[in-house]
Amino acid sequence: MNETRPSILNKDQFKLLHDLVDKVAERQLRDFGKINSELKDDGTLITSCDRWSDNFIVDGVNTITNKQEGVLSEEGSKLVPSSKAYWIVDPLDGTTNFAAGIPFWAISIARFVDGNPETAILDIPALQKRVVAIKGQGVWVNNKQINPRDTNLSKSDCVSVCSRSISVLQKQPKKRFPGKIRLLGVSSLNMLSVAIGQTFGALEATPKIWDLAASWLILQELGCSIKWLDNPPTSVQVGEDLSAVNFPLIAADCEQDLERLIPWGNILMQ
Repeated sequence: MNETRPSILNKDQFKLLHDLVDKVAERQLRDFGKINSELKDDGTLITSCDRWSDNFIVDGVNTITNKQEGVLSEEGSKLVPSSKAYWIVDPLDGTTNFAAGIPFWAISIARFVDGNPETAILDIPALQKRVVAIKGQGVWVNNKQINPRDTNLSKSDCVSVCSRSISVLQKQPKKRFPGKIRLLGVSSLNMLSVAIGQTFGALEATPKIWDLAASWLILQELGCSIKWLDNPPTSVQVGEDLSAVNFPLIAADCEQDLERLIPWGNILMQ
């Protein structure tokens, strides 16, 4: 007998989720610029605020779901949960910015059902901006729903790239890049910039599942295009350890702009 598909979050669960993010954002703003960072084994930075935020969010999600849905998080378990619905958490995406006193980082939380994002919250504490996406229902910024067509009213000529993607310019020094480059230093917000029309595309060389989980759904709901440059995250298996798995991608506001960036994505993967 087939397992019943999990229902979407109800109003009470959404309220608890928003309250949870409010408390994490408040703590992060309080700690911003006041704590030291250290290196993790993979060479990335971490702070005590990352650890606190991760534990607080995971505990909060367990309360919201009565521990019926698994959680994969950057600072916690990185195994794909066995539950039909599960959550993917990046408690503080942009720790380097956070630790350096640059007010640009995000809290990323996404609920997955059948291996695809179904609900997402991406909060930018320093900008007091919260983006919510629900599969098949759309995207809201600070409780105001976005019309996908509005994001393209003012056409951007910028492309977000991650620090590792900048290598494409070194590989093709004589070839003109199709946009003005922007390095935001936060993977989830690089992708969000495409979704809300700040850039027309993004190149991400080494995003982990927690970097892209929430932005993935936001991009989808706003009609943007994504090309996975290697195995897509839909291919992950229950119990798989994603701690060292990257999902390189190109995101673009439309298929035409995606085609402009594909040659650079191919260079990136060489």
